Amino acid sequence: MNELHKSRTVIWTLFAVFAVATLYLLGVRTLVPPDEGRYAEMAREMFVSGDWVTTRLNGIKYFEKPPLQTWMNALSFTVFGLGDWQARLWTGACGILGVVMTGYAGSKVFGQRTGFYAALVLGSCFYWVACSQIDSLDMGLSGMMTIALCALLLAQRDDASAAEQRNWMLVCWAGMALAVLSKGLIGLVLPGAVLVLYTLFTRDWNLWGRLHLGKGLLVFFAVAAPWFVLVAMRNPEQPYFFFVHEHWNRFFLKEHHREQVWYIFFMLTAAGMVPWVGVLLQSLRLGVQKEAGRFRPRLMLLIWAVFIVLFFTKSNSKLPGYILPIFPALALLVANYLEVGTRRSRILTAGSMSLVGVALMAMVPFMAKMSKHGEEHLYQAFQPYVLAAGFVALAGAALAIVYARQMQRDLMVVVLAVTGFATTGLILAGFEPIGHARAGAGMLPAIRAELRPDSTIFSVGTYEQSMTFYLQRTTVLVNYTDEFAFGLKQQPELGMPTVDAFVEKWTRDAAAGVRDIAFIRADIYTDLQQKGVPMRVVARDERRTVIANDIRK
Repeated sequence: MNELHKSRTVIWTLFAVFAVATLYLLGVRTLVPPDEGRYAEMAREMFVSGDWVTTRLNGIKYFEKPPLQTWMNALSFTVFGLGDWQARLWTGACGILGVVMTGYAGSKVFGQRTGFYAALVLGSCFYWVACSQIDSLDMGLSGMMTIALCALLLAQRDDASAAEQRNWMLVCWAGMALAVLSKGLIGLVLPGAVLVLYTLFTRDWNLWGRLHLGKGLLVFFAVAAPWFVLVAMRNPEQPYFFFVHEHWNRFFLKEHHREQVWYIFFMLTAAGMVPWVGVLLQSLRLGVQKEAGRFRPRLMLLIWAVFIVLFFTKSNSKLPGYILPIFPALALLVANYLEVGTRRSRILTAGSMSLVGVALMAMVPFMAKMSKHGEEHLYQAFQPYVLAAGFVALAGAALAIVYARQMQRDLMVVVLAVTGFATTGLILAGFEPIGHARAGAGMLPAIRAELRPDSTIFSVGTYEQSMTFYLQRTTVLVNYTDEFAFGLKQQPELGMPTVDAFVEKWTRDAAAGVRDIAFIRADIYTDLQQKGVPMRVVARDERRTVIANDIRK
């Protein structure tokens, strides 16, 4: 049982279970605002309009990010129809792709067992599994950057033939181009900076001659440039907003209000590496140890992970998903350590998962205190799933410790990987009542019953990110700009700057017998109620109020 990495049956069975479970989980939860609702709606509008160049949100030009994820989600809707799992299909596919690429690169660069371990480690990391289930840009970017990283390792390995080196480097350049189309210039800046730092550490100046710069740049621009040219031709305002406001200002200024404590990414890295965090530091130390041969892949992986963490630590904009691209590199380093580590280190690896199980079970009695807006009952519904996740973590850790003590390292890694994936899957599935409430999905039947073909939906002082997708209708923004500020400057007719203008339109439509609907901020609702504006509450929960403009006698 210590040669599982050589069994094609075992490998394909594990992959099939992982892929099926990943795809199944995509549909068990409501799209949670803001990110999931936003990116699903952008794709829905692209799918409906047929405009695959100008990206829009709520009908308004929206140029904060490039279009790759919107394209792929819209393609998913085209093939499979509108729905929750369809909106997450691209991120799920990128999560699976990242595991496959990491495992393949590991087997070619470090050996078959290391590649087997690398795929298991990445496919069970809490952060990787969780982010593959969320319709956000971070997994799409990470999937494309994993292509670039793994292709670079495959191209530069010492035993690569001339044809392999050329072909894999062209794949690397294509991966960077797709990363740019996923989330912007960091798709090129981060790998480029890693190469510069690697060269400075190793003095391997010949590396740059092995990058196939000429052909590679042609591939890069052939993939990345056409959309930027087309969107700029149709929207001359896009280049300045995208390259200056969304790149330079986001990194150096605090205007996006996404500051965090400086050590946030170190904490997230540790949490994200569960269940392998017990050997994370030891694995990182492998990167600085001497390696045989010209190319030093472990040092490359170490620089990749450390630089990306430090890069975003320096940034004034810090969101949790920013460091997701480091996990394939960390998985390869951990796999290397699991290959050469001692029995004691493997026991430590499994033992760290038991601590996670204890922590999960210990937090269950306190979960109701985490709730906001009177949602204690939702967290109570979440408790059994967290308790079950804790039990699975403890049971899996105990079994993994037994195999580690018996020196059954392949079995130990498989058991711990299955445990990590199952634990994360239970937590994700159990979150559904909370996500359902945050999206306001319980209101949908009441709202749909009120809507007429000529109804206008207003968003007064607020914007419900998931509602536009589920209602398949855009809204008129009233007294609200936020992320729409740039787009509304270009298309001011798509919004209403004042509540007074809304009231005038609202009452005029009511008099004409046109039923309108509005999502309205609580304080504005109270003010309009005091002023006698005609309103009827259609639906209400702890987070939002929905009104109609007719008064039923």
